[in-house]
Amino acid sequence: MLKRKDGKRSDWKRISKRSYAQSLIETEEFNGHVTLLHAIQVSHPLNVHYEKEHVCILDDGYMWLQQFPSNAHHAVTTMFDASGNIVQWYIDICLQNGFSDGSPWWEDLFLDIILLPSGDMYVMDTDELEDALSQGVIDKKQYELAYEEVEILKEKISTGDFELLKLAHQHKDTLMNAMNN
Repeated sequence: MLKRKDGKRSDWKRISKRSYAQSLIETEEFNGHVTLLHAIQVSHPLNVHYEKEHVCILDDGYMWLQQFPSNAHHAVTTMFDASGNIVQWYIDICLQNGFSDGSPWWEDLFLDIILLPSGDMYVMDTDELEDALSQGVIDKKQYELAYEEVEILKEKISTGDFELLKLAHQHKDTLMNAMNN
């Protein structure tokens, strides 16, 4: 059974003080739910290391914008530092996005794409996808769907045609206005 991950991240203990907003956006460019988690205070920063870079993805004042496009096989988390600069995009490959119990969610298909502002891109968790297939958590069709979605997104990213990346600041601003009203 696939893990369903919630957009609120309310069980994340590392964030000791937070604010949160979500909205359904239906425009020509985007149709789906968006959430914004403002980590006002964290117990300790969250740092990740990639081949060439060390990146802080969560600290006091950071914001995580999540976009859950309808009828898509991905969800995008854009991570902003306390100054509003993007530190990374984290693209979850998923079976589906949905909304229930007052919150958007995605069903995780294990593969992830990390995109850094430098342009460096990493496909992560191929081992988890392989394990899920061998253990019967997913079937061959879902396995193939995950890799097909990664290839589609890598192409869109490389040609500058992945619209969610371009909409990140606009969506963040929309939700920040909702938080402040």
